Amino acid sequence: MNARIVWVIGTLLFTGPAWAAPKGQLQIPEFAGLSDKASETVTVTLDSNLLGMAAVFLNDQVPDEAKAKKLVKSLSGIYVRNYSFDSDYAYPKSDIEGVRRQLNAPGWNRIVGVVSRKESSNVEVFMLVDGDKVQGLAILASEPREFTIVNIVGNIDLAQLHDLEGNFGVPKLELDTSKKTPAKPPAPEKPSSPEKK
Repeated sequence: MNARIVWVIGTLLFTGPAWAAPKGQLQIPEFAGLSDKASETVTVTLDSNLLGMAAVFLNDQVPDEAKAKKLVKSLSGIYVRNYSFDSDYAYPKSDIEGVRRQLNAPGWNRIVGVVSRKESSNVEVFMLVDGDKVQGLAILASEPREFTIVNIVGNIDLAQLHDLEGNFGVPKLELDTSKKTPAKPPAPEKPSSPEKK
């Protein structure tokens, strides 16, 4: 009996990576106790299989939905947790810190950090870069009465990322990914040649 247990444990240890989360996926807590305290809760958990099924409901005839549907094909997961409360700091900040600690792992880079002492808000955006590819995106946003965690996993094209805004529980981030070229200065006037008489 003991040999069988050792064999099962050994098998699980060696096959563990096959069950490992995709690169870029955070271990987001369930926040089970917060659902009862929150006035509003949004939970989105879409792995690659569920993303494929959810994309079926996007209309190819609507330009924004068609773009989002195309982008989803390169993703392996979208995970969103949002909790709103009727009173300030009804959620333990330690839960958010546990997610933030995961973003200290190699490859993750904080690309945006906005702190407002006036509004007691904090927004951070992190990217997991592997070579020249973005493999994960994480957004942590907290205010006294609300916090949001967004984790997008897969081959992420930043130029197309805004196509996910408002779809699959991803909040509107108002990302401007357009490349604006500076206006060209007017060409200098050519001096007029003296008239021949």
